[in-house]
Amino acid sequence: MTDTADAAEAADPAVGAERRKTARVRWAAGAAVALALLFAGAAAVASAREDGSAPRASGAPAPDSADAGFARDMAVHHQQAVEMSFIVRDRTKDEDVRRLAYDIANTQANQRGMLLGWLDLWGLPKVAGGDEPSMAWMGGSDGDQHAHGGHHPDGDGDGVLMAGMASRSELERLARLDGEEAEVFYLQLMTDHHKGGVAMAEACASRCTVPVEQRLARGMVEGQQSELGLMRDMLTERGAKPRT
Repeated sequence: MTDTADAAEAADPAVGAERRKTARVRWAAGAAVALALLFAGAAAVASAREDGSAPRASGAPAPDSADAGFARDMAVHHQQAVEMSFIVRDRTKDEDVRRLAYDIANTQANQRGMLLGWLDLWGLPKVAGGDEPSMAWMGGSDGDQHAHGGHHPDGDGDGVLMAGMASRSELERLARLDGEEAEVFYLQLMTDHHKGGVAMAEACASRCTVPVEQRLARGMVEGQQSELGLMRDMLTERGAKPRT
């Protein structure tokens, strides 16, 4: 079957182009199913942990440690990046933006699974308890935390939980835009999102104590900084620039 398809592609380049186009857009259905399972599984585990039934693993980081805080907060941060990427997928036909959204969705969904998996192994809750603000693990005074974007777990009234995250109204606006307008707004929102994520990852790289988590954080810094440069160029191509 493969030999026949390859022969058809060789005979008619248009056939190959169509096959590649089909392969690129098929990620939506498969990834949607995978992400739904991932999010559902994470929610189930989180619910199981809330009653304190799971013992904390021996040698695991403390619930208020940088390791635990980073894993919890970055999992939430990543979830919104995945959500925005799926929104823009349906609002534009531009292959470059769709490819970027695909890469971000896949990368951050996988990393989110790792972060939640570690919390599971450590026997720690997936959600901070009480009135603990997000990003409190980054340290500093209350003023410093505010500068980092830390908020009450319930958000600031428009759903902004931490630095770089889009508000509910911004997500709703992205879902209403089409074409280049959607592309520009997505790139601006994701630029803000990555800047907040880089700050968090840099903090974990210096504060976390679990080596594998530190390595992941350093990888996030490198990967997202590279994507920030790419998004800046893509905005320039569209006559736009990152938000101030």
